[in-house]
Amino acid sequence: MKSMRVATMILLAFLGAGSVVGAVPMILWPYKTQWNLLPVSVLQYSPFHSFLIPGIILLVANGLMSFWVLRLVIARRSSYGLWIAFQGCVLLGWLVVECWMIRAIGGVHYFYAGIATALIALGLAMRNSPAHPVRP
Repeated sequence: MKSMRVATMILLAFLGAGSVVGAVPMILWPYKTQWNLLPVSVLQYSPFHSFLIPGIILLVANGLMSFWVLRLVIARRSSYGLWIAFQGCVLLGWLVVECWMIRAIGGVHYFYAGIATALIALGLAMRNSPAHPVRP
């Protein structure tokens, strides 16, 4: 069980950090290409005209929420396994919507889909883990 918790904490920290690093430039420079890799034209089939709203959603849903779930795992709060699985579902939902909106799938999508699947599986496996009592 300990190795599953450690693996989960690593995945959540990686997801949270990667999401923040990806979201901040999208929010600060919403009309510029991100690291000269992602032109604004990829949004042509989406309801967005810049990266601002997708950046905010990425920051909150996969960045801040991952760190919040990581905090629950570290503190061993009750139901932290379900929160891990939920974070995996949020990531998987983000990926499906992103691929649908940009009408493309790349290797990075498969990589993060693997992380999402791992989080769901690990979270469900740990859903009945003993929790520490809540401290005031």
